[in-house]
This record gives sequence, structure tokens and C-alpha cells, in this order.
Amino acid sequence: MRKTEKNYAFREKMLQIHQKDLRNANRLREADEFEITDGLVVDISKVSGDVVLTAAKDFQDYLLISMNVSILLTKKTSDQQSGILRVEIDSSGNSLGTANGYMGFRISVSGDITITAFDERGVAQAFYYLEDIMTLRRAPFVKRGTVERKPMFSPRMVHSGYGLDQFPDSHLRNIAHAGMDAIMVFTEAVNLTPCGFLDFNELIYRASKYGIDVYAYSYLKSEKHPEDEGAEAYYDSTYGKLFESCPGLRGVVLVGESVAFPSRDPHTSGTIEQTSADGIPSTKIHPGWWPCEDYPAWLDLLKKVIYKHNDRADIVFWSYNWGWASEGARIKLIHSLPKDISLLVTYEMHEVYEQNGIKERTSDYTLSRALPGKYFLSEAKAAKESGIRLYAMTNTGGLTWDFGMIPYEPFPQQWKKRYDSMISCREEYGLCGLMESHHYGFYPSFISEFAKWSFAEDSNKKENILMDILGSYYGKENAPAVNDALALWSESITYYNAVAADQYGAFRIGPAYPICLNRRLVPPSASYAHFGAQIVEPKYDPFIWLDYSETSIPQIRIHHEIGQLIKMAECLQEGINIIEMLENKNDALEELLDLGKYILCSVCTALHVKQFVAAKAKLDASENPQDMKRFIDKMEEIALEEIQNAKSAIPLVQKNSRLGWEPSMEYLGDEAHILWKIRQVEYMLENELKILKDGIKHNL
Repeated sequence: MRKTEKNYAFREKMLQIHQKDLRNANRLREADEFEITDGLVVDISKVSGDVVLTAAKDFQDYLLISMNVSILLTKKTSDQQSGILRVEIDSSGNSLGTANGYMGFRISVSGDITITAFDERGVAQAFYYLEDIMTLRRAPFVKRGTVERKPMFSPRMVHSGYGLDQFPDSHLRNIAHAGMDAIMVFTEAVNLTPCGFLDFNELIYRASKYGIDVYAYSYLKSEKHPEDEGAEAYYDSTYGKLFESCPGLRGVVLVGESVAFPSRDPHTSGTIEQTSADGIPSTKIHPGWWPCEDYPAWLDLLKKVIYKHNDRADIVFWSYNWGWASEGARIKLIHSLPKDISLLVTYEMHEVYEQNGIKERTSDYTLSRALPGKYFLSEAKAAKESGIRLYAMTNTGGLTWDFGMIPYEPFPQQWKKRYDSMISCREEYGLCGLMESHHYGFYPSFISEFAKWSFAEDSNKKENILMDILGSYYGKENAPAVNDALALWSESITYYNAVAADQYGAFRIGPAYPICLNRRLVPPSASYAHFGAQIVEPKYDPFIWLDYSETSIPQIRIHHEIGQLIKMAECLQEGINIIEMLENKNDALEELLDLGKYILCSVCTALHVKQFVAAKAKLDASENPQDMKRFIDKMEEIALEEIQNAKSAIPLVQKNSRLGWEPSMEYLGDEAHILWKIRQVEYMLENELKILKDGIKHNL
């Protein structure tokens, strides 16, 4: 039985890089395997930069902690003929074969081991690869022969999953082990994030030792049009100053809603304010939400002030905010963009699809639609035509915006569909870089490990790596059953409809989400949280943030969505039942089981909220007192069921402090918030709903 955890205890687990005593003493070396034994010498005399030295020490730690093997590191050339691991770099790539390129490596195993890499980062990934092989094997054995490997995508960018813009060394190590090579920091000014002061250069230095670049995710103001007098001096004082002060920054990510300038595009309001001077909203769209014709001029100016200090800076322009706009307007902008920037396109958003005659639209990031949407494909094609580097926002760090209070989505079969489609887009459109998390951050899991294996060009690629990973995490004997359970869970997410009312409601904070009748009660949040409860719509409103020109209206959709959530809950429960039947569950499997149960609780909350709103709509439309009483009784029944559902989630968040937490909101779904929600629903029942019940009595 796992113990209960205090809030933030999950960070202790995140600070652990290598698991203790992974070695299975019953595993015997096979004839084609090389055994790493005590006294092995790792010779880094030919290359001894910070990245290599850091990774070599990590390899030494891994063997000691996980495999109970003690090895030696040396910078002196050894004359030993055996028992040595040699490290060398071939920047020409001539000896690397298919591994020729950034972060590529070749490992040859015979009587000794030789790592030959294209660069220092390739050496680090080679060490991590050997660790991964031994972890899967549960023994310090590696196959004799040669493997050539390099990544398919770079950069692979993530936000922190430890805490907003918090990157302790251990988290950086985990990110590097996952094959990712870039992190993002929300940036309001030099050394300033939404959470306060952060020494950017210190972070850049520490990250560099793990082979990780740092990008600024821009929250910098853009108060001048590029043609305004003094515009260059203004942007030199913001973006120019940032890159002058932090020359090690790899690049900057620019998204409309955060960096919009006073565009002169006639479609827009021409101001970066949401309202006009007299407080009345403009009838024209905010420039951050339209593919403005003068964005290229703005980017040219940013290039000028940034390149003056760093001519290698990666300027990443993200088209997130206008995926809903006409294809013609979007493609026109892409064709006019500077050719030396990177275009970042969201993978699945704004996709209109049909289920059982009902038309839905994906409002935000979701795994329910695993494949690229028309929006992505149209812009990917335009980027290829224009010769612009193409990146994708894929959330493949492990978590989309389907659930806000979990560490990762345990739906590997659905992730596999996304991975395969991304590789196809790499071949078809030149997709080369990824943004793999936003706000929700990165949490190491079997899903991120699955992604790492999937995103590698590997001469010895394993065909069924998922089963190996599941066996490593949950026990080889349990892997087939766990795989069956996860297949059901992966099916469950296909019944999820990514509508704003849910993604900014019940699925945002899970079983802590309130059921509001009249009063709009907002969950309490930490005062220091970046978003806190501000991003949550506490009173369910199926009409928010939707254009009905292509989708079914909410009055029709809500009943379809109720049916879909019922199917989703059934699949989740079937998978839970399979795992519960397993007898020898290790801690990792118990944690996976609790994650599935928590996801089910979140689905039930979303279901109950929709059912409650649907019953209230019938109540509001009714003229018959008997029918009114029936609808009021139904609303009371749903609310009482939700109280029990919320109570069932409390033991789950008690055992796993990561459940109920998210980096930019902090805790909005932990035990305290679930208890608040229960009190809120009880208040609604005992006061607001009671008034309706008492009032209807006079007419029965």
C-alpha cells in the first residue's frame, strides 16, 4: 500500500534520475552480449568537454546505482586491451554511416565498447542509449555488434514540469535523457518571468552542460508598429537587449496573443488593447488573432535587432492564434514571411470533424485527434513551398490540454498514431522541430520514453519497443495485460470532444470542478500562480469560444457529448478492471492504476456537469409542474452522484501529489480543492436547488 504524500512530494521523485537496484540477478549473459563489469574504464581522453564529462559521470552513476557496477573515468589514454569504453568524436561524419549528423552516434561492441559521435551531444545520447538498453534488459548486458542512431527532430522544446520556469539540474538531466534538446522560459524582460526574477545566463550555462538549449517564450511588449518613428530603437531596447544580455539564448518563440503589435492590417483594430479608449470592445479583431499582412515587416525588424547580437538565433513564429482564419489569408502570410525564420504550426487544432451526424471542432490541443489537421497540413505545404523551416506543436512530451491535473496521458496506442503521422510529415513537408509541451510542462514517463524510441533513426530499430518499455516499468509478466488495458484507455480518448467548455472547465481541474446553478463560484487558487483560477470557466457554458458556421450548435452537441463521455468512461473502467486483476503489482503499476482511476473521475465530473446543465435546460423550458419536479429531482441526483465521484478521487490525490497540480496554475485539483468543491455542491443543493424544490411544491 503506497503512503499518502504531501503536496509537491512528487518533486522528490523527479529529482531521482536513476532507479536503485534495477539489476535482476537471475538474468544471465547470452553468448552475443557484452557484460559491463566492475573496473571498466571509460576513456574520454580524446574528447572531454562539459557535455561529455557530465554524461560520462551520469553513466558512472547509473551503473553504480541501478546495476551495482563500479566503473572508472579517465582522461588519460589507456593501453588496456580489454575492459575499456572509448569515446571519440568524428565531426566529419565519415565513420558514422546513417548516424552522420547532429546528435548522431555509433556504438560498436565487441571485446570492448567504442562510442563515435558527431558531436558532444551525440556522445551524451550514446551513454543514455546504453543505459536504456541495460534498463530494458534489467542487467549490465549489451548486444555485440554496431548500432547507428540519430534524432529525427530538433529542437525538441519543452516547458518545465517541475514548476513554472524552474529547472533544477535533475530536471534538466531528465529532459536530456528523454532525448529533448531545448527548454523554454516565459520571458517578460531580461531575467524576468511571470513568477519574478530568474538569472537567464545561469540557466543557459547549467542547461548547456546537459546538451540543452534555452529559448525565450516571449511575453515582451510590442507597442510600436515597425514603421513608427523610433521603432528600431524601441525593439532594440527589448528584444535586442535580451539577446545582448543573454548571448547564449538559442532563440525566441513568438505567438500572436502574447506579442501582438498595433498592426495596420485593415482586418484588425490596430491596437494591442482589447477595448477602445471608451471601454467598448472594438468590432474588429485584435491583431494577435489575425494573420496580419505586416507581420513580415515586424519580423524583419526583430531579426535586425536580434541578429546584431546573435546571428544564429532561431526566431520561431507560431501561427497558433489564426488557425481558424481563412486558408487564403494564412497562406498569403506564410508566403511573405522571411525565409530564415522557423514556422511553428499547431498539429490538430481547429479541425472540424463529424461523429454520428454531429459536427465538432477541436478548440485546443487534444490527443483525441491523433493525426494532423487541415490547418496544419495547409501551412506545412506552404512552408515547404516557401523554403521555411517547419516546426510542429505536438505536445509529445506526453500531455495535451485534454486533462489539466495529470502528469501525462497514458494512451500509447493513440500516441503511436501521432508519432507515425509526424514521421510522415517529416518526409512529406520537411517537419524538423517540435514544441512538445506548453504550460503543462514535461513529466518523465513511459510515454516520453516511447516517444524517444519512436523519434530516432536507428539501424537496429526495435519493432515492438512498447512491450519492452511496459515490461521494464511494470514487470515483464504483466506487460501483455497492461498493454491490453492501455489499448482500451487509448480507445477511450477517441471519444473525447475537445470543446472549450470542457477544456477550460471540468477537464482543466478534474473532480475539483464545481457544479454551479446560479452563483458563479470560482475555485480558490494560490496567489502566486501564473494563471490560477483565471483560466478556468467555473460555470459550465457550452456557448463559449465557438463559431457555429461549421459545427453543430451546443443544444445538439451536448447530448452527443454526453453519449461520448459514457463510452469513454466504459473503456477506462474496462482497462482499470484488467490492471486490478493483476496480482503482482509493483509501485509503478499501482501508480498507473491510480492515474487511470483519476482520469475516470475527471471524465465522470465532465459527464455529470453536462447532464446537470441538460436537465436544467429542460427545467427552464418546462411549463408543467410535474415535469419541473422530475427535472429538479434529476439535477439533485446528478449532484449527489458527483459528490461521491469527487470523494472517490481524494485517496488518489493523497497518494500521488502530482495529481491535482499543474505548473502554471499550481494546485487547483488537490484534496483541499476537491473538499471545497464538495462544500460548493452541498451549498448549491441545500440553498439554491432547495429554493426551487420548495417553490414547486405549491403547484403540485
